[in-house]
Amino acid sequence: MIAILAALSAALAVAAGAFGAHGAASPQAAEWLKTGGMYQLIHAVAALAIMGTTRGAAIMLLVGAAIFAATLYLMALGAPRWLGAITPIGGSLLIAGWLWAAWAYWRG
Repeated sequence: MIAILAALSAALAVAAGAFGAHGAASPQAAEWLKTGGMYQLIHAVAALAIMGTTRGAAIMLLVGAAIFAATLYLMALGAPRWLGAITPIGGSLLIAGWLWAAWAYWRG
């Protein structure tokens, strides 16, 4: 299931990046789409890479990336800018996921 979610996440990230490059309403919207897409794509690939060693960290990376990217995507599509206050929650989950992965690898 993690692999399916990671693959879907990567597909959404590519679509967001393409929309940002070709259809965004403003330079700010394009930047939000680019940033969200980059983070989402990187963490989808990372989740695929680590899911065999530490499933919990892989899930945390996917959830964190979803929250981080979704808030940026929504703002790019015209949602209220207060959603930007939620974006760091996703970023914090990404950091926690990487720390979890480091701990899992440290333990062997």
